[in-house]
Amino acid sequence: MMDNLLEVRDLRIAFRVDKKTTHEAVKGVSFDVPREATVALVGESGSGKSVSSLAVMGLLPPDTTLIDPAGSIRFDGRDVLHLPLAERRALCGRDIAMIFQEPMSSLNPVFTVGFQIGEVLRRHMGMSARQARARTLELLGEVGIPDPATKIDAYPGQMSGGQQQRVMIAMAIACEPKLLIADEPTTALDVTIQKQIVELIARLQQRRRMAVLFITHDLGLVGEIADHVIVMRHGEVREAGPAAQVFNAPRDAYTRALLHCRPPLDARPLRLPVIADYLEGKATVAPQKKRGYAPGDEIVLDVKNLSKSFWLREGLFGKREFQAVKDVSFQLPRGKTLGVVGESGSGKTTVGLTLLRLHQATGGSALFEGRDLLAMPDKEYHAYKRRIQIVFQNPYASLNPRFTVGQILLEPMRLHCIGANDAERVAMARALLERVGLPAQALHRWPHEFSGGQRQRIAIARCLTMKPEILVCDESVSALDVSVQAQVLNLLQDLQDEFALSYIFISHDLAVVKYISDRVMVMRQGEVVECADADELYANPQHPYTRALLAAIPRGAAK
Repeated sequence: MMDNLLEVRDLRIAFRVDKKTTHEAVKGVSFDVPREATVALVGESGSGKSVSSLAVMGLLPPDTTLIDPAGSIRFDGRDVLHLPLAERRALCGRDIAMIFQEPMSSLNPVFTVGFQIGEVLRRHMGMSARQARARTLELLGEVGIPDPATKIDAYPGQMSGGQQQRVMIAMAIACEPKLLIADEPTTALDVTIQKQIVELIARLQQRRRMAVLFITHDLGLVGEIADHVIVMRHGEVREAGPAAQVFNAPRDAYTRALLHCRPPLDARPLRLPVIADYLEGKATVAPQKKRGYAPGDEIVLDVKNLSKSFWLREGLFGKREFQAVKDVSFQLPRGKTLGVVGESGSGKTTVGLTLLRLHQATGGSALFEGRDLLAMPDKEYHAYKRRIQIVFQNPYASLNPRFTVGQILLEPMRLHCIGANDAERVAMARALLERVGLPAQALHRWPHEFSGGQRQRIAIARCLTMKPEILVCDESVSALDVSVQAQVLNLLQDLQDEFALSYIFISHDLAVVKYISDRVMVMRQGEVVECADADELYANPQHPYTRALLAAIPRGAAK
């Protein structure tokens, strides 16, 4: 019999919506985490996986949460749900630790990272300030932070996303916990940083003999790290078992759907399957789509030697130039997609924002119908604004929460005099909502009433009100679950086929870029290091940096 460190039995959690209504988020979930093993908790947003982990940590809001007393959470033989508060805090600070998804929201921006790690050591290990600082330096070195002696006095805002996540890991392992809970620790990170973080957690687990509960929606990532997999949906466990069995012979249709929704690297189907296809038995082998630029393609955008610099303060009066984009050139044909890939800080988003004049270019040109978008006066550029639009990464931040969906869609049409009157514009808005897969009744609802995938559809519909010819998609599917991501990618492909839209698709997810792109441009430190048709680049990468990016893609092979 396997020795379990954590045993969850019949866990039921509900949240009070109002005085009369409750929402049951977790419905009788049971699972085990053996000692020194890695267990992956997998599912889409709303499946209950994060809520279950927060219940283990005691971090659910007590005033709105109802936990069924018939259920139990036992850690190392102790029933943690019935421990006194002081004992629960000591247990969760020392023996159970958690890495959260968003390091920038979890780290206090006004304290140095050294102070924040040291606080854990002083509180739970009883160390003096000097002892805590010395141990913090060791921890920063252990998690791979360069130059720990300098970084210990840095603030979170002075570090990259990958370094912030390493600080969170250092804080989590500071007290040498028996169980490490990692809640979506790599979702917003580049593939190379993601691979580094996953490998780091695996090394720390072996070295410190920890158990790990790894929470994610990416089954491709899970296959490389997990010993056991638990698949959740709508607050229930749909399938559980050894990773090899779940990957090679999944019993549940939902598990099979999660495995196949992600774009494959070895094929390019016309349409990606979605969850409903598998649950309703409609999944079929889709025909393949041919990609690539052709010699006779009509070029709609010709970018030459695009450059963008920012001036950074240095010292009291000095400043220095930072070149974010250096002499970038490319062409975009009508009805085709240019994928732009690279790590954070490579300049890919700056290229998109500069083309839309949200940044002022330092040099170069962007010819659209023979006119330079970057050089024309503001008054003249106004007529071109609607013809090149952008879909931002975060639909939660890009939609005005004080506007209804109808107001969000009608405002740009009014500004650009699209439609003869409001009645015609409302009809156009209804048609666009239907086109992106949302009901016409959504016009009267607010952004917060929609899921992330639905909000991204609203953002796409807003762009389509302008009847654009070029759409810049800036990490527009990176924060979505694999099934919702498949829906949005299918929508983008349908719209391109229908309206001959041209896309500049910016992403750090190379599997998604290969699926949707005709040509791929690889950027590093503001420069283009390689550019080729998608199939050619993935089959025969020329630059070492491109090969490193491709090698970091999770392949999903079970351990």
